[in-house]
Amino acid sequence: QVQLVESGGGLVEPGGSLRLSCAASGSIENIAVMGWYRQAPGKQRDLVARTSPYGSTSYADSVKGRFTIFSDNAKKTVYLQMNSLKPDDTAVYFCKLNNFKRDYWGQGTQVTVSS
Repeated sequence: QVQLVESGGGLVEPGGSLRLSCAASGSIENIAVMGWYRQAPGKQRDLVARTSPYGSTSYADSVKGRFTIFSDNAKKTVYLQMNSLKPDDTAVYFCKLNNFKRDYWGQGTQVTVSS
């Protein structure tokens, strides 16, 4: 069993920054990809950014240049550095891990961007 624990969400003013963390634990043999998704009220869950253990990354167009995903493979932790936050970034952010067999999801952390 794999567990994902997210942290780092909160309330921030427009233009501010937050860093989200997602720590994976449990029976992890191989990680194919870890990523962040977000879901705003009444909307579908969308990809924000993802990274592989080999360092490849991809981002949603809406966050390119503002968000950075990076990981600490030894700690099995993935981070999402979010800068220049906008009200449209308000959502519940979920961490996802794929181990070549299935997806695992965290419980989500709320990010609210508001003045």
